[in-house]
Amino acid sequence: MTSPETEQVDIVVVGGGPGGSTVATLLAKSGHRVVQLEKETFPRYQIGESLLPSTIHGVCRLLGVDDKIKQAGFMHKRGGSFRWGKNPVPWNFLFAISPEFAGEGSYAYQVERMKFDQILLEHSAESGVDVRQNCRVNGTEQDENGRVVGVRYVDGDRVEHHVRAQYVVDASGNTTRLSKYAGGERVYSDFFQNVAVFGYFENGKRLPAPDSGNILCAAFDEGWIWYIPLTDELTSVGAVISKEKADTLNAQEETLRGYIDRCAIVKDMLSDATRVTEGTYGEIRMRKDYSYANTTFWGNGMVLVGDAACFIDPVFSTGVHLATYSGVLAARSINSVLRGTMSEERAFGEFEGRYRREYAVFYEFLSAFYDMEQSEDSYFWKARKVTELDRTDVSAFVSLVAGGFSGEDVLTDPDQVVAKFAASTKALTEATEKTGGMDTDSGQRMGHMFNAPVVRDVMEEMNAFQARGAVGEGSIEPPLLEGGLVPSADGLAWAEPATATV
Repeated sequence: MTSPETEQVDIVVVGGGPGGSTVATLLAKSGHRVVQLEKETFPRYQIGESLLPSTIHGVCRLLGVDDKIKQAGFMHKRGGSFRWGKNPVPWNFLFAISPEFAGEGSYAYQVERMKFDQILLEHSAESGVDVRQNCRVNGTEQDENGRVVGVRYVDGDRVEHHVRAQYVVDASGNTTRLSKYAGGERVYSDFFQNVAVFGYFENGKRLPAPDSGNILCAAFDEGWIWYIPLTDELTSVGAVISKEKADTLNAQEETLRGYIDRCAIVKDMLSDATRVTEGTYGEIRMRKDYSYANTTFWGNGMVLVGDAACFIDPVFSTGVHLATYSGVLAARSINSVLRGTMSEERAFGEFEGRYRREYAVFYEFLSAFYDMEQSEDSYFWKARKVTELDRTDVSAFVSLVAGGFSGEDVLTDPDQVVAKFAASTKALTEATEKTGGMDTDSGQRMGHMFNAPVVRDVMEEMNAFQARGAVGEGSIEPPLLEGGLVPSADGLAWAEPATATV
C-alpha cells in the first residue's frame, strides 16, 4: 500500500463558511496558492440568518462579491426591533444611528445562510482559491518543533490526502478539533450560557413598514425569542433559554410553541402562520449558545477565525460579523508575514488585539443589554444581572477578553469591570427610554442611542470597515490599538502608521 503524495501550497483554509471564504479569497487576491477544504457539499443548512452592515458594505465590497449579494434578493434589514427592558412598547435600533452611514450604508440583509454561504464559497473559487468540498480534515502535519505545517484530509471517495502549507487557518466552526493546535484552550463565559430551540414558519406577520425587514427580539419571563423575516413568506423563530432549563428541553414543536405562547408579541405575529414541516426548514432544532473564547487565537502555524476562535450570545446577530471580520484580520496578517514586511509577532499581535477588542466591546454591550431587563421575579433575567457578578464570574470574563494584546486596561481590574458594566447599563437604559417606541419617526430620536458610549464603541470598527468599503482602496485608517498597525492602502495587509501611503 503506497503512501499518499504530499501536496505543497501556501495556505490551507479549513471550513467553507463566511470566515473561511473571506480569508481564502483575500489571500488568493494577494497571489497566494490557497486550498479551502469543506467537509460538506454546498448548499448546506446553517443557523444564523441576520447580518450587520459592516459585513455587507465593508467586507463583501473588499471581497468583490457585493454585487452578487445585492442581486440575490435578500430581505432588507434597517436594524432591530426589541420588546426588551421595562418599557412594554417595542423600540427600534436602527443602523442609521451612526451619522456616518445614515444613507447608503444604513441597511443589511436577512439571509438564508444556505444561499449566502454558497455565494461566498463560489466567489472564493472564482477568485482563484482551490475549493474542495466533501473533504473532511482528520489531522494535522507538524514539524520537529511542533509547528503545524499542513493537514490530512479524506475526500468523498474515502481517499486520504496530505497538504503542506506555511499556515493553516481553522475556520471550521464551534465543533472544531483543530483549535487546540494553536496552543490555547477554550474558556466558557459564566454569564452567557443559553440554549436555543428554533424552527421556521410560513405566513407570519411583518412589522409596520419601513421596518418590516427588521429582526424582532422579544423578552419574556424565561428568556427571549428571535423573529427573523427571511422572505415575504418565510420566518425563522427561536427561543433562547437559560442552560438551567436545558434538561427539560427537547426539539419538539410543543416545546417551541410553549415558549411562543408566553411571549405575547411573537404569539400575535404567528397567529395566522403555519410551521414548515418538510424539507431543509422542516425540523425543530436545538443549539447550545454558550459564549466562549480561546486563550490564544494564533500560534504554531495555526490561525483561528470565526467560531473556531470565539462565540458571543446571538441577540445582536454578531456571528457572521465576527467571522468575516476575523477573516479580514487573518488575511492581512498572513499576507504581511509572507510578504516579508513584518514579523509574525507584530502582524498577528494586531490580528489578536483587534479581534479580542471587538469581542470585548460586544461582550460589554450585550452584558449591559441583558442587565436592562431588571425584572426581579424573572428567573432568567435575575440570574444574569451583570452588576451582581462576583469576582469568580468577572475573572472568567477577564480570561476571555483581556489577553496580552487587548489594550483594555480596565479589564484587568474586576471592580472596574463591574462599575463599567453598571455605567453601560444605565446609559443604554436611558438611551432606549428616550428613543421611543416603534411608532416614533424612524430617525427622529435615534441620536439618543448613538450617544450611549457602549453603542459608539460597538460601531467604531464596523464604521471603519464601511468607510473603507465606501471609499475603496487608498483610504488610510488611524491605528485602532495603542502602538498598533493600520491597514495597507489596498486593505489586504498591515502597515506601520508612519509608512502607510495612499
